[in-house]
Amino acid sequence: MKSNPSSFRGPFMVVTTLFFMWGFITVMVDAFVPRLKDVFELNLLQAGLVQFAWFAAYGILSIPGGNLIERIGYKKGILVGLGLAGLGCLLFYPAAETRVYALFLLALFVVAGGITILQVAANPYISVLGAPENASSRLNLAQAFNSLGTTIAPIVAASFLLGDQILTADEQTALSPTDLEAYRLGEAAAVQGPFVFLALGFLILAVLIGLSKLPRILGGRMTKGMAQVWSNRTLRLGAAAIFVYVGAEVAIGSYMVGYGLELGVDGIIRETPWLASLANVAASISGKTVAGMDAKGLIGALLTFYWGGAMVGRFIGSVLMQKIPPSRLLAIVAVGAASLIVLSIASSGIIAILALIAVGLFNSIMFPTIFTLGIGELGDLKPLGSGILCTAIVGGAFIPPTVGALADGFGFAVALVLPILCYLYIQFFARSAAKSAV
Repeated sequence: MKSNPSSFRGPFMVVTTLFFMWGFITVMVDAFVPRLKDVFELNLLQAGLVQFAWFAAYGILSIPGGNLIERIGYKKGILVGLGLAGLGCLLFYPAAETRVYALFLLALFVVAGGITILQVAANPYISVLGAPENASSRLNLAQAFNSLGTTIAPIVAASFLLGDQILTADEQTALSPTDLEAYRLGEAAAVQGPFVFLALGFLILAVLIGLSKLPRILGGRMTKGMAQVWSNRTLRLGAAAIFVYVGAEVAIGSYMVGYGLELGVDGIIRETPWLASLANVAASISGKTVAGMDAKGLIGALLTFYWGGAMVGRFIGSVLMQKIPPSRLLAIVAVGAASLIVLSIASSGIIAILALIAVGLFNSIMFPTIFTLGIGELGDLKPLGSGILCTAIVGGAFIPPTVGALADGFGFAVALVLPILCYLYIQFFARSAAKSAV
Protein backbone atom coordinates (compact mmCIF):
# COMPACT_ATOMS: atom_id res chain seq x y z
CA MET A 1 0.00 0.00 0.00
CA LYS A 2 1.53 3.31 -1.11
CA SER A 3 1.27 6.46 0.93
CA ASN A 4 1.24 10.01 -0.30
CA PRO A 5 4.71 11.39 0.57
CA SER A 6 3.18 14.74 1.56
CA SER A 7 1.17 12.96 4.26
CA PHE A 8 4.42 12.25 6.09
CA ARG A 9 5.86 15.76 5.74
CA GLY A 10 4.39 17.07 9.00
CA PRO A 11 5.42 14.04 11.11
CA PHE A 12 8.89 14.14 9.53
CA MET A 13 9.32 17.80 10.55
CA VAL A 14 8.13 17.06 14.10
CA VAL A 15 10.54 14.16 14.58
CA THR A 16 13.41 16.05 12.91
CA THR A 17 12.86 18.83 15.46
CA LEU A 18 13.24 16.13 18.09
CA PHE A 19 16.61 15.13 16.57
CA PHE A 20 17.76 18.74 16.80
CA MET A 21 16.63 19.19 20.39
CA TRP A 22 18.04 15.99 21.81
CA GLY A 23 21.38 16.74 20.14
CA PHE A 24 21.28 20.22 21.63
CA ILE A 25 20.33 19.08 25.12
CA THR A 26 22.77 16.15 25.15
CA VAL A 27 25.70 18.46 24.47
CA MET A 28 24.41 20.86 27.12
CA VAL A 29 24.55 17.97 29.59
CA ASP A 30 28.07 17.13 28.38
CA ALA A 31 29.13 20.75 28.91
CA PHE A 32 27.99 20.78 32.53
CA VAL A 33 29.17 17.29 33.53
CA PRO A 34 32.87 18.34 33.85
CA ARG A 35 31.72 21.23 36.03
CA LEU A 36 29.74 18.86 38.21
CA LYS A 37 32.69 16.46 38.42
CA ASP A 38 34.63 19.31 39.99
CA VAL A 39 32.34 19.02 43.01
CA PHE A 40 33.70 15.54 43.79
CA GLU A 41 37.11 14.30 44.89
CA LEU A 42 37.82 11.69 42.22
CA ASN A 43 40.60 9.26 41.53
CA LEU A 44 41.39 8.24 37.95
CA LEU A 45 39.17 5.15 38.07
CA GLN A 46 36.17 7.16 39.24
CA ALA A 47 36.73 9.79 36.56
CA GLY A 48 36.90 7.05 33.93
CA LEU A 49 33.51 5.70 35.04
CA VAL A 50 31.80 8.71 33.46
CA GLN A 51 32.30 7.45 29.90
CA PHE A 52 31.51 3.90 31.02
CA ALA A 53 28.18 4.97 32.56
CA TRP A 54 27.18 6.74 29.34
CA PHE A 55 27.99 3.93 26.91
CA ALA A 56 26.75 1.22 29.30
CA ALA A 57 23.24 2.59 28.82
CA TYR A 58 23.43 1.75 25.12
CA GLY A 59 24.71 -1.75 25.88
CA ILE A 60 22.09 -2.50 28.55
CA LEU A 61 18.94 -0.68 27.39
CA SER A 62 18.94 -0.73 23.57
CA ILE A 63 17.51 -4.22 23.05
CA PRO A 64 14.94 -3.89 25.88
CA GLY A 65 14.07 -0.50 24.36
CA GLY A 66 13.46 -2.15 21.00
CA ASN A 67 11.17 -4.73 22.61
CA LEU A 68 9.31 -1.96 24.42
CA ILE A 69 8.77 0.05 21.22
CA GLU A 70 7.58 -3.06 19.38
CA ARG A 71 4.84 -3.35 22.04
CA ILE A 72 3.85 0.29 22.53
CA GLY A 73 4.77 1.92 19.20
CA TYR A 74 7.21 4.61 18.09
CA LYS A 75 5.39 7.62 19.55
CA LYS A 76 5.02 6.21 23.06
CA GLY A 77 8.60 4.98 22.88
CA ILE A 78 9.77 8.52 22.12
CA LEU A 79 7.77 9.79 25.10
CA VAL A 80 9.36 7.18 27.39
CA GLY A 81 12.82 8.25 26.21
CA LEU A 82 12.09 11.93 26.80
CA GLY A 83 10.71 11.16 30.25
CA LEU A 84 13.76 9.15 31.26
CA ALA A 85 16.16 11.84 30.03
CA GLY A 86 14.24 14.50 31.96
CA LEU A 87 14.28 12.38 35.12
CA GLY A 88 18.03 11.92 34.77
CA CYS A 89 18.55 15.68 34.56
CA LEU A 90 16.53 16.15 37.75
CA LEU A 91 18.69 13.55 39.52
CA PHE A 92 21.72 15.77 38.97
CA TYR A 93 20.20 18.24 41.46
CA PRO A 94 20.44 15.95 44.53
CA ALA A 95 23.73 14.55 43.21
CA ALA A 96 25.24 18.03 43.33
CA GLU A 97 23.55 18.80 46.65
CA THR A 98 24.72 15.66 48.45
CA ARG A 99 27.98 15.20 46.51
CA VAL A 100 27.35 11.45 46.30
CA TYR A 101 29.27 10.25 43.25
CA ALA A 102 27.18 7.09 42.83
CA LEU A 103 24.08 9.29 42.47
CA PHE A 104 25.90 11.40 39.87
CA LEU A 105 26.72 8.27 37.83
CA LEU A 106 23.12 7.08 38.18
CA ALA A 107 21.86 10.42 36.89
CA LEU A 108 24.22 10.21 33.92
CA PHE A 109 23.13 6.63 33.21
CA VAL A 110 19.42 7.59 33.31
CA VAL A 111 19.95 10.51 30.90
CA ALA A 112 21.92 8.23 28.56
CA GLY A 113 19.18 5.62 28.89
CA GLY A 114 16.59 8.15 27.78
CA ILE A 115 18.71 9.18 24.80
CA THR A 116 19.22 5.50 23.97
CA ILE A 117 15.47 4.83 23.79
CA LEU A 118 15.00 7.99 21.73
CA GLN A 119 17.59 6.70 19.27
CA VAL A 120 15.99 3.25 19.15
CA ALA A 121 12.58 4.80 18.43
CA ALA A 122 13.29 7.84 16.27
CA ASN A 123 15.92 6.47 13.87
CA PRO A 124 13.75 3.67 12.42
CA TYR A 125 10.63 5.86 12.60
CA ILE A 126 12.26 8.44 10.31
CA SER A 127 13.28 5.62 7.96
CA VAL A 128 9.66 4.49 7.44
CA LEU A 129 8.14 7.97 7.01
CA GLY A 130 8.13 7.80 3.22
CA ALA A 131 9.47 5.83 0.29
CA PRO A 132 11.93 3.04 1.29
CA GLU A 133 14.45 4.03 -1.39
CA ASN A 134 14.84 7.47 0.25
CA ALA A 135 15.16 6.17 3.83
CA SER A 136 18.92 6.84 4.07
CA SER A 137 18.47 10.35 2.65
CA ARG A 138 15.76 11.14 5.22
CA LEU A 139 17.76 9.84 8.16
CA ASN A 140 20.88 11.73 7.02
CA LEU A 141 18.83 14.93 6.88
CA ALA A 142 17.36 14.32 10.34
CA GLN A 143 20.82 13.49 11.72
CA ALA A 144 22.15 16.70 10.13
CA PHE A 145 19.74 18.68 12.29
CA ASN A 146 20.92 16.62 15.26
CA SER A 147 24.46 17.76 14.43
CA LEU A 148 23.21 21.33 14.09
CA GLY A 149 21.91 21.07 17.66
CA THR A 150 25.25 19.75 18.89
CA THR A 151 27.04 22.62 17.10
CA ILE A 152 24.86 25.37 18.60
CA ALA A 153 24.78 23.94 22.13
CA PRO A 154 28.42 24.78 23.08
CA ILE A 155 27.73 28.45 22.31
CA VAL A 156 24.71 28.45 24.63
CA ALA A 157 26.60 26.46 27.29
CA ALA A 158 29.48 28.95 27.14
CA SER A 159 27.03 31.78 27.85
CA PHE A 160 25.96 29.98 31.03
CA LEU A 161 29.55 29.46 32.15
CA LEU A 162 31.01 32.75 30.93
CA GLY A 163 32.67 34.71 33.68
CA ASP A 164 32.61 31.86 36.22
CA GLN A 165 35.94 31.07 37.79
CA ILE A 166 36.93 27.40 37.47
CA LEU A 167 39.92 26.50 39.62
CA THR A 168 42.51 23.98 38.55
CA ALA A 169 43.33 20.96 40.75
CA ASP A 170 46.49 22.72 42.01
CA GLU A 171 44.53 25.89 42.83
CA GLN A 172 41.96 23.85 44.75
CA THR A 173 44.72 22.10 46.71
CA ALA A 174 46.08 25.48 47.76
CA LEU A 175 42.75 26.49 49.34
CA SER A 176 42.04 26.09 53.02
CA PRO A 177 39.55 23.33 53.93
CA THR A 178 36.88 25.95 54.60
CA ASP A 179 37.45 27.77 51.32
CA LEU A 180 37.59 24.48 49.40
CA GLU A 181 34.26 23.40 50.86
CA ALA A 182 32.73 26.78 49.98
CA TYR A 183 34.10 26.50 46.42
CA ARG A 184 32.61 23.05 45.91
CA LEU A 185 29.25 24.12 47.32
CA GLY A 186 29.30 27.05 44.89
CA GLU A 187 30.08 24.71 41.99
CA ALA A 188 27.17 22.48 42.98
CA ALA A 189 24.77 25.42 43.07
CA ALA A 190 26.07 26.68 39.70
CA VAL A 191 24.99 23.52 37.86
CA GLN A 192 21.74 22.75 39.66
CA GLY A 193 19.75 25.46 37.90
CA PRO A 194 20.88 24.54 34.38
CA PHE A 195 20.05 20.85 34.93
CA VAL A 196 16.54 21.78 36.08
CA PHE A 197 16.29 23.89 32.91
CA LEU A 198 17.38 20.89 30.81
CA ALA A 199 14.77 18.69 32.52
CA LEU A 200 12.12 21.25 31.60
CA GLY A 201 13.38 21.15 28.02
CA PHE A 202 12.79 17.40 27.85
CA LEU A 203 9.36 17.86 29.44
CA ILE A 204 8.35 20.49 26.88
CA LEU A 205 9.53 18.20 24.08
CA ALA A 206 7.43 15.38 25.51
CA VAL A 207 4.34 17.60 25.60
CA LEU A 208 4.87 18.73 22.01
CA ILE A 209 5.36 15.15 20.79
CA GLY A 210 2.36 13.99 22.82
CA LEU A 211 0.14 16.60 21.18
CA SER A 212 1.44 15.85 17.68
CA LYS A 213 -0.47 13.52 15.37
CA LEU A 214 2.15 11.00 14.38
CA PRO A 215 1.03 8.07 12.19
CA ARG A 216 1.07 4.62 13.77
CA ILE A 217 3.17 2.62 11.34
CA LEU A 218 3.79 -0.64 13.19
CA GLY A 219 1.30 -3.24 12.11
CA GLY A 220 1.09 -4.99 15.46
CA ARG A 221 3.35 -7.08 17.65
CA MET A 222 5.26 -9.81 15.85
CA THR A 223 5.53 -13.25 17.38
CA LYS A 224 8.92 -14.44 16.07
CA GLY A 225 10.77 -11.45 17.49
CA MET A 226 14.49 -11.34 18.15
CA ALA A 227 15.40 -14.72 16.64
CA GLN A 228 13.97 -13.66 13.28
CA VAL A 229 15.74 -10.30 13.44
CA TRP A 230 19.10 -11.82 14.33
CA SER A 231 18.82 -14.30 11.45
CA ASN A 232 19.05 -11.38 9.01
CA ARG A 233 22.65 -11.22 7.74
CA THR A 234 22.51 -7.54 6.75
CA LEU A 235 21.38 -6.63 10.27
CA ARG A 236 24.24 -8.61 11.85
CA LEU A 237 26.84 -7.06 9.57
CA GLY A 238 25.29 -3.64 10.16
CA ALA A 239 25.59 -4.04 13.93
CA ALA A 240 29.31 -4.74 13.55
CA ALA A 241 29.59 -1.71 11.23
CA ILE A 242 27.94 0.55 13.84
CA PHE A 243 30.32 -0.86 16.49
CA VAL A 244 33.47 -0.07 14.51
CA TYR A 245 32.14 3.25 13.17
CA VAL A 246 31.36 4.70 16.61
CA GLY A 247 34.62 3.33 17.98
CA ALA A 248 36.71 4.84 15.18
CA GLU A 249 34.92 8.20 15.28
CA VAL A 250 35.26 8.56 19.06
CA ALA A 251 38.86 7.31 19.05
CA ILE A 252 39.98 9.89 16.48
CA GLY A 253 38.18 12.68 18.33
CA SER A 254 39.55 11.54 21.71
CA TYR A 255 43.21 11.31 20.71
CA MET A 256 43.54 14.05 18.13
CA VAL A 257 44.89 16.53 20.68
CA GLY A 258 47.53 14.05 21.84
CA TYR A 259 48.39 13.30 18.21
CA GLY A 260 48.76 16.99 17.46
CA LEU A 261 51.03 17.46 20.47
CA GLU A 262 53.21 14.58 19.28
CA LEU A 263 53.41 16.24 15.85
CA GLY A 264 54.16 19.62 17.44
CA VAL A 265 51.63 21.48 15.30
CA ASP A 266 50.64 24.12 17.86
CA GLY A 267 53.49 26.41 16.81
CA ILE A 268 52.54 26.04 13.14
CA ILE A 269 48.93 26.97 13.94
CA ARG A 270 50.01 30.16 15.73
CA GLU A 271 52.36 31.16 12.91
CA THR A 272 49.95 30.44 10.01
CA PRO A 273 47.38 33.27 9.72
CA TRP A 274 44.54 31.27 8.19
CA LEU A 275 44.97 28.42 10.69
CA ALA A 276 45.12 30.88 13.59
CA SER A 277 41.91 32.45 12.28
CA LEU A 278 40.17 29.07 12.18
CA ALA A 279 41.32 28.30 15.71
CA ASN A 280 40.09 31.72 16.85
CA VAL A 281 36.63 31.07 15.38
CA ALA A 282 36.40 27.74 17.21
CA ALA A 283 37.86 29.12 20.45
CA SER A 284 35.44 32.05 20.50
CA ILE A 285 32.61 29.58 21.21
CA SER A 286 33.96 29.23 24.75
CA GLY A 287 34.93 32.89 25.06
CA LYS A 288 38.67 32.34 24.47
CA THR A 289 41.29 33.47 21.96
CA VAL A 290 44.33 31.80 20.42
CA ALA A 291 46.62 34.13 22.37
CA GLY A 292 45.22 32.90 25.66
CA MET A 293 45.36 29.16 24.92
CA ASP A 294 48.06 26.60 25.63
CA ALA A 295 49.07 23.95 23.08
CA LYS A 296 46.29 21.54 24.12
CA GLY A 297 43.63 24.24 23.87
CA LEU A 298 44.90 25.38 20.50
CA ILE A 299 44.75 21.93 18.91
CA GLY A 300 41.47 21.23 20.70
CA ALA A 301 39.97 24.32 19.07
CA LEU A 302 40.61 22.85 15.62
CA LEU A 303 38.89 19.65 16.79
CA THR A 304 35.62 21.61 16.52
CA PHE A 305 35.92 21.28 12.74
CA TYR A 306 36.23 17.49 13.00
CA TRP A 307 32.82 17.27 14.69
CA GLY A 308 31.37 20.12 12.63
CA GLY A 309 32.19 18.18 9.48
CA ALA A 310 29.48 15.68 10.45
CA MET A 311 26.80 18.37 10.23
CA VAL A 312 27.95 19.69 6.85
CA GLY A 313 28.42 16.22 5.40
CA ARG A 314 24.97 15.02 6.42
CA PHE A 315 23.25 17.91 4.68
CA ILE A 316 25.33 17.21 1.56
CA GLY A 317 24.77 13.47 1.86
CA SER A 318 20.98 13.80 2.09
CA VAL A 319 21.09 15.51 -1.32
CA LEU A 320 23.61 13.17 -2.93
CA MET A 321 21.54 10.14 -1.96
CA GLN A 322 18.79 11.33 -4.23
CA LYS A 323 21.12 10.42 -7.13
CA ILE A 324 23.65 7.92 -5.71
CA PRO A 325 22.59 4.63 -4.06
CA PRO A 326 23.24 4.87 -0.29
CA SER A 327 25.35 1.70 -0.22
CA ARG A 328 27.62 3.03 -2.97
CA LEU A 329 28.04 6.41 -1.29
CA LEU A 330 28.78 4.67 2.02
CA ALA A 331 31.51 2.59 0.35
CA ILE A 332 33.04 5.74 -1.20
CA VAL A 333 33.20 7.71 2.06
CA ALA A 334 34.54 4.69 3.98
CA VAL A 335 37.44 4.35 1.54
CA GLY A 336 37.89 8.12 1.69
CA ALA A 337 38.14 8.10 5.49
CA ALA A 338 40.65 5.23 5.45
CA SER A 339 42.72 7.01 2.78
CA LEU A 340 42.85 10.22 4.81
CA ILE A 341 44.20 8.33 7.83
CA VAL A 342 46.84 6.71 5.62
CA LEU A 343 47.76 10.21 4.37
CA SER A 344 47.96 11.43 7.96
CA ILE A 345 50.30 8.59 8.98
CA ALA A 346 52.48 9.16 5.91
CA SER A 347 52.67 12.94 6.46
CA SER A 348 54.03 15.20 9.14
CA GLY A 349 53.18 18.53 10.70
CA ILE A 350 49.99 20.36 9.83
CA ILE A 351 49.12 18.13 6.83
CA ALA A 352 48.89 15.12 9.16
CA ILE A 353 46.47 16.81 11.55
CA LEU A 354 44.35 18.42 8.81
CA ALA A 355 43.96 15.04 7.09
CA LEU A 356 42.65 13.57 10.34
CA ILE A 357 40.27 16.50 10.86
CA ALA A 358 38.91 15.94 7.34
CA VAL A 359 37.89 12.41 8.34
CA GLY A 360 35.00 14.05 10.21
CA LEU A 361 33.42 15.09 6.91
CA PHE A 362 33.57 11.51 5.62
CA ASN A 363 32.20 10.17 8.91
CA SER A 364 29.08 12.25 8.47
CA ILE A 365 26.77 9.92 6.56
CA MET A 366 28.04 6.68 8.05
CA PHE A 367 25.82 6.21 11.10
CA PRO A 368 22.45 7.04 9.50
CA THR A 369 23.30 5.16 6.29
CA ILE A 370 24.52 2.02 8.08
CA PHE A 371 21.42 2.23 10.25
CA THR A 372 18.90 2.37 7.41
CA LEU A 373 20.70 -0.32 5.41
CA GLY A 374 20.91 -2.54 8.49
CA ILE A 375 17.16 -2.47 9.24
CA GLY A 376 15.97 -2.08 5.65
CA GLU A 377 14.78 -5.69 5.29
CA LEU A 378 13.03 -6.02 8.67
CA GLY A 379 9.55 -4.57 8.09
CA ASP A 380 7.59 -4.30 11.37
CA LEU A 381 10.59 -5.77 13.20
CA LYS A 382 12.56 -2.54 12.68
CA PRO A 383 12.31 -1.54 16.40
CA LEU A 384 13.99 -4.80 17.42
CA GLY A 385 16.68 -4.34 14.77
CA SER A 386 17.12 -0.75 15.92
CA GLY A 387 17.70 -2.02 19.47
CA ILE A 388 20.50 -4.30 18.25
CA LEU A 389 22.11 -1.51 16.20
CA CYS A 390 21.96 0.93 19.10
CA THR A 391 23.51 -1.69 21.38
CA ALA A 392 26.46 -1.72 18.99
CA ILE A 393 27.16 1.93 19.90
CA VAL A 394 29.13 0.45 22.84
CA GLY A 395 31.99 0.32 20.32
CA GLY A 396 32.69 3.81 21.63
CA ALA A 397 33.64 2.27 24.98
CA PHE A 398 36.01 -0.40 23.60
CA ILE A 399 37.85 0.79 20.50
CA PRO A 400 39.14 4.16 21.86
CA PRO A 401 40.94 2.55 24.85
CA THR A 402 42.47 0.00 22.45
CA VAL A 403 43.74 2.81 20.22
CA GLY A 404 45.10 4.55 23.32
CA ALA A 405 46.92 1.40 24.45
CA LEU A 406 48.46 0.97 20.99
CA ALA A 407 49.54 4.62 20.97
CA ASP A 408 51.17 4.22 24.39
CA GLY A 409 53.02 1.08 23.33
CA PHE A 410 53.87 1.73 19.70
CA GLY A 411 53.02 5.34 18.82
CA PHE A 412 50.17 6.90 16.84
CA ALA A 413 51.43 5.63 13.47
CA VAL A 414 50.60 2.08 14.59
CA ALA A 415 47.53 2.99 16.66
CA LEU A 416 45.78 4.69 13.73
CA VAL A 417 45.88 1.44 11.75
CA LEU A 418 42.93 0.22 13.87
CA PRO A 419 40.58 3.00 12.66
CA ILE A 420 41.74 2.25 9.10
CA LEU A 421 40.63 -1.37 9.55
CA CYS A 422 37.30 -0.13 10.98
CA TYR A 423 36.60 1.96 7.88
CA LEU A 424 37.62 -0.87 5.55
CA TYR A 425 35.08 -3.10 7.30
CA ILE A 426 32.40 -0.44 6.74
CA GLN A 427 33.29 -0.50 3.05
CA PHE A 428 32.85 -4.28 3.11
CA PHE A 429 29.44 -3.88 4.78
CA ALA A 430 28.36 -1.35 2.16
CA ARG A 431 29.25 -3.74 -0.68
CA SER A 432 27.49 -6.62 1.08
CA ALA A 433 24.33 -4.53 1.63
CA ALA A 434 24.33 -3.55 -2.04
CA LYS A 435 24.48 -7.22 -3.10
CA SER A 436 21.71 -8.11 -0.64
CA ALA A 437 19.45 -5.44 -2.10
CA VAL A 438 19.77 -6.82 -5.64
